[in-house]
Amino acid sequence: MIRVVVVDDDPLVTESLKTILEISDEIQVVGTGNAASEAVTLYLQERPDVLLTDIRMGESTGIEAAKEIFKHVPDAAILLLTTFSDDEYIREALQIGVKGYLIKQDLASIVPAIKAVTNGQSVFGTEIAGKLASILTDQLPRKHPSVELSEREKSILIAVANGKNNKEIAKELFLSEGTVRNNISQLLEKLDVRDRTQLAIFYYQKYQ
Repeated sequence: MIRVVVVDDDPLVTESLKTILEISDEIQVVGTGNAASEAVTLYLQERPDVLLTDIRMGESTGIEAAKEIFKHVPDAAILLLTTFSDDEYIREALQIGVKGYLIKQDLASIVPAIKAVTNGQSVFGTEIAGKLASILTDQLPRKHPSVELSEREKSILIAVANGKNNKEIAKELFLSEGTVRNNISQLLEKLDVRDRTQLAIFYYQKYQ
């Protein structure tokens, strides 16, 4: 069971998210709050697998809450949920180490995103992923600017850029999860990047 804390400054949104999440028999909402300070308190009390928190919450932000949590739990899995896709928020969120950044309107992606981050993946909604290249271009090494990829590598790269996990990629491409995992490891080495987020950035730079 994946234990989740949900925080949003609108109580109706908080309860709606709780209802949506608990439709899944794999997720248990162990706490809800309506302020950034509550996000910190609830996280440290409950130690959930994932914190799902709004960004703009009156006196403070979900990013400030995340910074405070990371002081105590450096590997905390935090997903930011917002109606805003502001570049500065995205940049700061990535710099401090949050696991994902989703737009509230994309409700169908929330449960898969929570499952993905518990498996160590970073997740960004489609609207956010499309901005990653322009935001983080300077963070991507360019040691292999002319590298060529096989068709399978391109297919896997596209799937990663679209936020799919290994199981979803395997099903889509009729491969085993082990093969997908190995191919992603090879892509990371071939492109000289460190994680799936930078694979997505490479895709948007080279193919979009």
